[in-house]
Amino acid sequence: MFLLNSNSDYRRPLDPRDAEILGLEAAAAVERHLAFRENHAETPLLALPGLAAELGVGSIHMKDEGHRLGLGSFKALGGAYAVIRLVLDEATNRLGRAIDISELHSSHVRNTAETMTVACATDGNHGRSVAQGAQLVGARAAIFVHSGVSDERVAAIARFGAEIIRVDGTYDDSVRQAARIAEEKGWTIVSDTSWPGYERIPGLVMQGYTALVREALRAMPQQPTHVFVQAGVGGIAAAVAGHMAIAFGDRRPTFIVVDPARAACLFETARAGHPVTVAHGEPTVMAMLECYEPSLIAWRILSRVADAFMTVDEDNAISVMRRLADPAGNDPAIVAGESGGVGLAGLISAVGNPEIKKALSLHGQSRIFLVNTEGATDPGKYREIVGLSPAAVAAKARTGASQ
Repeated sequence: MFLLNSNSDYRRPLDPRDAEILGLEAAAAVERHLAFRENHAETPLLALPGLAAELGVGSIHMKDEGHRLGLGSFKALGGAYAVIRLVLDEATNRLGRAIDISELHSSHVRNTAETMTVACATDGNHGRSVAQGAQLVGARAAIFVHSGVSDERVAAIARFGAEIIRVDGTYDDSVRQAARIAEEKGWTIVSDTSWPGYERIPGLVMQGYTALVREALRAMPQQPTHVFVQAGVGGIAAAVAGHMAIAFGDRRPTFIVVDPARAACLFETARAGHPVTVAHGEPTVMAMLECYEPSLIAWRILSRVADAFMTVDEDNAISVMRRLADPAGNDPAIVAGESGGVGLAGLISAVGNPEIKKALSLHGQSRIFLVNTEGATDPGKYREIVGLSPAAVAAKARTGASQ
């Protein structure tokens, strides 16, 4: 399914709150924060000229977040950043002076963190980031996981010392239960989705994602003309689209939001013109995108700066995982999890449909930017789908890079 943005807010300026969250000054602050993270390194921006020639576009660049901060997902940038910011803010309030990120490992920051419990619901990746951030500063973490989260992903969260709380139902059920229990116990919810009255913390999570955009734009030889980014509740799509709208103004790229057809909450929200909850049906293989209700902040941003919304099917996502693992020509092999390459799946579907291709003005000079949002965060599932282990594909990528 494909839909051009026809909402009344389309092309209006960003809400001032969102412009502040995703602006250049905020993004610079995120990068300064990362400089104090011991295992931080910029993730690679990979050129895919073979695939670009095959699809009939000028260039394709993919930011590979499978290497981010040891967590294998772009979400490493969001949850942990929000936790650290909240702890620094609380320490500032208690000590009566501004506490800088350079004091992250000080005793007064740790003493503050030890009195705090952060909580969230997760499909896997966000919970891991929140748990990592809590461990880093010495706070307690309680992570709510729904029945669709694999045991391997749960174990990856628990390794950071988080308490795991199981919830029957969907991701959205776990969000509601996390909010209810956190309120009862006085815990701080660090959610990557927002609802009425709860915006600041999801805004900090999204702010963390701007780092990957800054890194990518510095590395790209030219500004992209088109950006395809996958969406669950919409946080990563809104962060990329919003920051690029601020950075480029009227020259911003054409931005396309890509949803799983089985959990198309942003597509249906765009069609309705207001936030909607879609029915829960058969689960999608794109597990990290299996969300049935959009983030209100994300929709407020995307209603203004997304140009189109589309969906992809299960086979599209699986095909892209295999295609990136066994690339065209001399392109590097890329380990992309079930949700990682969905933006590329959207691009392939778009160029394969003459009407969509024309509507988006895709042609031989188009410069495409994509984000591989996750590596193999469930290695067993990855091997089952691709037929190779993540390690085997990564070895192939290293061999190609050395040639």
